[in-house]
Amino acid sequence: MPKPTPIEKLTYEQAFGELEDIVARLEADPRSLEDALALFERGQALYKHCAGLLDQADLKIQQLTESSLTEFTPPE
Repeated sequence: MPKPTPIEKLTYEQAFGELEDIVARLEADPRSLEDALALFERGQALYKHCAGLLDQADLKIQQLTESSLTEFTPPE
């Protein structure tokens, strides 16, 4: 079995796709406790990576829109 890509090198889409795969594998196939724990551990790391990438994107959006925000005055 090939060694998995280091999580920090995965894009959001790659990490999320792998996380979905792990969830499906845990739900579908009976496996040893050791295997299930290894998958769960990788899934937790993938989740944290995805959450971190989303936080970074949110911060970037806030920074980009902060300077261009203007007061909205509705027409009368």
